[in-house]
Amino acid sequence: MASRKKLARGAPDWRPFAGPLSPASARHAMVILNTLFAWLVDAGYLAGNPLSLARSRRGQSKPRVTRYLSHAMWQVVKDTIEAMPGANDTATERERLHAARCRWLLTVLYLGGLRAAEVAETRMGAFLCRRDREGVERWWLEVTGKGSKTRLVPATDELMVELARYRRAHGLPPAPHPGEERPILLPIIGKEKPLSRGALHLVLKEIFALAAARLRARGPEWESRAEVLASASAHWLRHTAGSHMTDQQVDLRFVRDNFGHASISTTSAYLHTEDDVRHRATQERHRIGWKR
Repeated sequence: MASRKKLARGAPDWRPFAGPLSPASARHAMVILNTLFAWLVDAGYLAGNPLSLARSRRGQSKPRVTRYLSHAMWQVVKDTIEAMPGANDTATERERLHAARCRWLLTVLYLGGLRAAEVAETRMGAFLCRRDREGVERWWLEVTGKGSKTRLVPATDELMVELARYRRAHGLPPAPHPGEERPILLPIIGKEKPLSRGALHLVLKEIFALAAARLRARGPEWESRAEVLASASAHWLRHTAGSHMTDQQVDLRFVRDNFGHASISTTSAYLHTEDDVRHRATQERHRIGWKR
């Protein structure tokens, strides 16, 4: 009969797997295996984590993000920006610069998926250009996010066109230069100091209030949607960007890295399309059918 005495690993009679794992050791082994499988999924080597079902039984999964704008609501916000007084020829200098700032702010929040604090703290010199393997010049924006973690966000051609437009409105060259200390969101008047987060939020609240008024003008049936717009904030735009990217089938790993998420499970909260399909299928095929 085997002895129950625990032997030191270097003892002559020590053997591996001589007895069953304790519950704590079994849990520890599962944690290690889950981490390995999660890494393989993140690396694109596996399509899914076979241990995810075991995890879901132990706890609630992260809920879907709900504070975001649908494509239709986002279009209302863009239409509001393009209808601002600063967009016409009779605008004052202040109106022109205010409209330019609103357009650029929404552009960088949406295309970059940035947090409000990241916009407030980032400088023009954070834009950098480098060539890819095919020799094509690609622009990037270096952002310092939560926990002082730095990430590179793709500065797409569309984003760089809008940056050039914004800089020209302020009489600046279209492209930033390395080490440029100007903030990426410039004040309308005064010294080139970064806008505070509070001031940034006030600009956005004004935009959303104007967009809500635009919806209310369509009639009382638009009131509920107008209230949604009126309650939106900077973080809604980050959620909107993530949701729209996943709607367009952008790889979750790329969305995760662009947004600076620590885990792909956080990014998965932007997957709304499957929920919509599930709701539509349930509504169409699962009916009670009362006659009266």
